[in-house]
Amino acid sequence: MTLHLIKLGVGVDDLAHMRKLQEARRKERRQKPGTPHWTFTRNTPKRQAELLEGGGSLYWVIRGVVRCRQKLVGFDGQVDDEGRPYCRIKMQRKIVPTAPMAWQAFQGWRYLEPARAPPDLSSGDSADLPPEMAAELKRLGLL
Repeated sequence: MTLHLIKLGVGVDDLAHMRKLQEARRKERRQKPGTPHWTFTRNTPKRQAELLEGGGSLYWVIRGVVRCRQKLVGFDGQVDDEGRPYCRIKMQRKIVPTAPMAWQAFQGWRYLEPARAPPDLSSGDSADLPPEMAAELKRLGLL
């Protein structure tokens, strides 16, 4: 069974900004070309087999709206300089835009059942609505 994760993209303005931030982080980390992008989390998902074997993705909530996803490729347990454990969530670099879907804020990450995940956008669709339009659509309950 496929299972996904959902996480907030804190400090991210839109998809273009997310691409730029992720590229800068990979450069800062001196990651080699072709290596997966990764993000940190305090708690390690316990349902890793379902997430990886089913082709799960990490869906990103940007400014209160699910906007994109990245396919999961692995997890690494790590320990920081102060001895606290954390998890590194590894995902493909490719960012796949999804149909915008409003989502309330939460901390950390959550499991996301496939039935609740927004569909990918078709080619030619745009996930980057002007902020004013997105805010008005959200106010009307359409996003």
